[in-house]
Amino acid sequence: MRISWVTDDRNTPSVVEYGESRGNYTASATGDQATYKYFFYESGAIHHVTIGPLAPGTTYHYRCGKAGDELTLRTPPASLPLELVVIGDLGQTRWTASTLAHIGGADYDMLLLPGDLSYADTQQPLWDSFGRLVQPLASARPWMVTEGNHEAEALPVVGFAPFVAYNARWRMPHEESGSASNLYYSFDAAGGAAHVVMLGSYAEFEEGSAQRAWLERDLAGVDRRRTPWLLVLLHAPWYNTNQAHQGEGEAMRAAMEALLYEARVDVVFSGHVHAYERFVSNPYR
Repeated sequence: MRISWVTDDRNTPSVVEYGESRGNYTASATGDQATYKYFFYESGAIHHVTIGPLAPGTTYHYRCGKAGDELTLRTPPASLPLELVVIGDLGQTRWTASTLAHIGGADYDMLLLPGDLSYADTQQPLWDSFGRLVQPLASARPWMVTEGNHEAEALPVVGFAPFVAYNARWRMPHEESGSASNLYYSFDAAGGAAHVVMLGSYAEFEEGSAQRAWLERDLAGVDRRRTPWLLVLLHAPWYNTNQAHQGEGEAMRAAMEALLYEARVDVVFSGHVHAYERFVSNPYR
């Protein structure tokens, strides 16, 4: 499990102490920290520490930076059933508060978020307020996210590359899954009974691109006899009957959909369109 947090004090050690009993930390791990600048904004120290190996379905108590409050997390189970929460386009509004309250009342194992997290949109303090807003939930269960359009924050005229804040703050296991980019990756859950692919709607996806080549390799490595559930998440939907965002996912669909059909992907979750839709496609008949 990777633990990420931000401190104003850049001398805070990137250390997480943890154990299965409150206040009794039987193990510790050391990670790294980084900062970034955006116009006149300079982030605090962004710490990332990977702890483990951890036992599945187990509650751990932990402390960040050798000080402060004790937090509690529960690891996902080693086998099915696996309960997932899927949300998109979260933001920081009264609707966000309602959504988080619903999640907080559920007993789930992992949260999946296909893009549009803080809606900072270049206003960098909103990344900090978003972190504080979701901390009670994100500190207790794995939050696996991928990027949306509101994470880009690119200003090429003044030299700001896209996804600087997102990549600095929300480090996902892309290297562990053979991906060269934090914008797309995959992971196993429930002891390998589920394989989850997080695609990047705003990374190159055309034939010959690094993401498409990675996706081919990743899907080819899934043994469906061992992994009955294959899930894909991405931000911009490939199918959408709403007027908003029509056609924005079409190029990606044309480039990648055949790969998903060939791998017999079970379900695709998307965000971007602020409405609820679902449909069934059965190309296997």
